[in-house]
Formats: sequence, structure tokens, C-alpha cells
Amino acid sequence: MRSRLPLLVVLIVAVIDAMGIGLIMPVMPELIQEVSGSDLAHAAVWGGILTTAFAVMQFLFGPVVGNLSDRFGRRPVMLVSLSVMALDYLVMALAPNIWILLAGRIVGGITAATISTANAYMADISAPGDKARRFGYVGAAFGIGFVMGPALGGLLGELGTRAPFFAAAALAAGTALFGYLSLRESLPARLRRPFRWARANPFGALRAVARLAEIRMLLLTFFLYQVALIVYMTIWPYFGTALFGWSPGMVGMSLALYGSVYALTQGALVAPAIRAWGDRRTVMVGLVLELVFLLFYGLMRHEMLILISVPFAALAAIGAPALQSILSRRVGDDQQGELQGVLSSLVSLATILAPVVMTQVFARFSGNDAPVFAPGAPFLLSAAIMLATIALFWRSRRRV
Repeated sequence: MRSRLPLLVVLIVAVIDAMGIGLIMPVMPELIQEVSGSDLAHAAVWGGILTTAFAVMQFLFGPVVGNLSDRFGRRPVMLVSLSVMALDYLVMALAPNIWILLAGRIVGGITAATISTANAYMADISAPGDKARRFGYVGAAFGIGFVMGPALGGLLGELGTRAPFFAAAALAAGTALFGYLSLRESLPARLRRPFRWARANPFGALRAVARLAEIRMLLLTFFLYQVALIVYMTIWPYFGTALFGWSPGMVGMSLALYGSVYALTQGALVAPAIRAWGDRRTVMVGLVLELVFLLFYGLMRHEMLILISVPFAALAAIGAPALQSILSRRVGDDQQGELQGVLSSLVSLATILAPVVMTQVFARFSGNDAPVFAPGAPFLLSAAIMLATIALFWRSRRRV
């Protein structure tokens, strides 16, 4: 039991992190309209700006946090990140205007390192053959939180747009306290290395890992994959509201439905899939499924069919842990924190670029002056990016 406690604590951190994100998603369209005085199409654009501001900070500071965890350990980094996350949600709960909301997102982005640090922690405590399975556990925990968060956020959202933010702040603060009392350090002193700004610089960190020729193409594959999938986080609440007039409760229910199958996929299907197909084929299956469902959401306008498809779309998540496992095996044990920081920066870079584009496409095709009413247009753009991702990963087959 003692040996399993660190694993349990990290998984709880992942659950709470995802709950905090999921809690606020159902109310974001209404909250942004409330504080900015804009319509839904322009609220989506502001949503993209908030997401991009958060991601810029994450991109700039992700490698710093990853290298700090390589120097000082995973435990203090996770505890500080959770504490600042609690303050960030509290600021958003009290924000009187869009500018305070934006400031809260900027501060939150600087310390949003819990998932990348949790993955580094998992790499520390896992044998090479167990890494994909345990990355899958983190994904499953994130999925569980994503089930609970939107469902609770949708219910709280019916009470007011601010209620989910107070709940998210309480969850993050409670998790920080739990981690302080029960989380032990995973990185031995002999594996720690000095902090260097050359590695902590986001572009320097990318160069440091990309020097390994065998992972350059895989890093680009990972980046494009993230760019394509940003559409769900950025557009889904606005998409459902524009097409079907969904309330926060309905948005929360659809996200919870996705998250429940996502958690099952990550926790129960990843390991059998890798045993049956191997890492590379598992990644390819996931990418192809993502392409199919992005096209489906881009073209479909039948509410019931969209809701029925949501749990099946979550099965596509089967490929992500396999791709992480491939990357993790390509670097040394003393570089796991750096790698996770780089992957975090790639996610952040994708989140910098994609939301602005996706929300502009949504606004163009859902506003009053739209040439054609097509709220699903961002999903079609993401499908094209996913097709390029598949082609790139196929080309990397000789290096995997």
C-alpha cells in the first residue's frame, strides 16, 4: 500500500486538475458574454484570446517549471502549481470585467504545470515497460476528472456563472493540502541536475531535445496532433450553443459523457491495445479515429446523432499514451522532466496558435453576417490538420 500511495496521490492531482478545467467550461460562453457585453460569436473570439493568453504563459514557463522539477524535485513544483491555481480560479470567480479575467488567465498560465509534472513523476516511478500503462492511468484520471467536472460545473452553472469558479478554487486548494500531507518526492538526489537557463528557455529546450534526430519527427507529430484537438476545448461549448441552444447543464452533460469513455479508454484499453498492436499501430488507430470524428462534427447537424457519437469519439484517445511512451523511451532517465516540459511547451504553442484561428473561423461562420451558417467549420479545419498528422507519423515509421 505504501508503494502505491505516490501513484494514488498523483492520480488524484490529475483528477482535480481536470475537474477544475471541466468545471468552468460549461459557463464560459455565458460568463464571457456577461463580462464583455458581446454576442455568442464575439464571446467565442474572446474565449480564444483568453485561451491563447494562458497558453503563451504556459509555453514560456513550461520548460522553466520542467527544469525546476529536475533540479528541486517534482513535489514542490506540484504543490506550488496547485496553490497558485487555486488563487487563479478565485480571481476569475470575482472578475468584474474581461480584463481581470484575462489577468487571471495570464497568472494561471505561468504555473499551470501540474499535468506535465505529474507525467514526469510517473516516469520517475515506472519501469520502461510500464510507462505507457501509467501514462494511460494519468490520462484515465484526467478523464475521470473531466467526467465529474463538467457534470458538476453544469449543475453549478445553473446557479450562476461564478459558482463553478469558487468550486474549482476549493478543489485546487484542497488538493494542494492533500499533496503536502501525503506526497513524497520521486526524483532521487543523484538524478537531479543544475538548473540552466539555456534548457529552461522554451526554444532552447526544444533545441536540446530535438538534437536527437529520431524524435524530431515525433515531436512535430505530437505538435500537430495537439493543434487539431484544440478545437474541442475551444469550440465545443459555443458549437452546441449555436446549433442547439445548449444550456450550461447540457454542455456539461455532453462533456461528462465524453470524459467517462475517455477515462475508460485510457485506464482499461491502452495496455491491451499496445500488447495487441504495439505502440506505433496504437497511435495510428487513434489518429485515424480522430480524423473520422472531426469530419463527422464538421458536417453533422443532428443533435441526437452528435450526442450518441460523443462516447465513441472518446475511443480515439487510445493513441496519446502510446505516443508519449515512444517519446519517453527516446530520452534518458535524467531528462524526463525536461521532455515533459518540452511536450507541455508544444501543447502550449498549439494552444497559442489554434484557438485564435478556430474561434475566428467559428465567428465567421456563425455570426449574423456569416456567408453560410456552419458552426462546424473549425472541426473541418482540424480534420485537415489531423490528415497531415497521420501522413507525418506514417513517414516516421522507420524511426519508431
